[in-house]
Amino acid sequence: MFKPTYVFNDVTKITPQFLKRKHIKGLLLDLDNTLTTHNNPVPPQSSLDWLAEMKAAGIKLMIVSNNKTERVTPFAKQLGLPFVPNGCKPLPIGYIKAREIMGIPKRDIAAVGDQIFTDVMGCNLMGIRSIFVFPIEPETSLPFRFKRAIERPLLPKRPTNGEEG
Repeated sequence: MFKPTYVFNDVTKITPQFLKRKHIKGLLLDLDNTLTTHNNPVPPQSSLDWLAEMKAAGIKLMIVSNNKTERVTPFAKQLGLPFVPNGCKPLPIGYIKAREIMGIPKRDIAAVGDQIFTDVMGCNLMGIRSIFVFPIEPETSLPFRFKRAIERPLLPKRPTNGEEG
């Protein structure tokens, strides 16, 4: 339930070649600490470059976030990506809605995220592949620090020497 399918140090390490080898045609993307730092309204250049590379390779992209519409809408518009706010992860509600919008079979989709108890667990409940990425930076709020402490024993080993995937 808590084991990711694939593990990468960060989202920019996921390549179109890797996705093609795994027959992944669409990615459902978490927002905070996956594409940008927590509550940051501006994506870093590294995420913008990565998204451009994915789009150029024909990978369909969509944001699925537990954040509210007010947080997700302006960010997704900057990126030119469709989105599902209030995704209710780990429940599969947001993933189901996104898959329907994308029109891609479950077997051809993976979701990318930085949390075991929402992103990875949600993928496993939905029956899609998960790509776990380590958070861009540690969150400072007490609820997040508590959640991160609980998930620590379940975290996968960090990939080293390009052994990601």
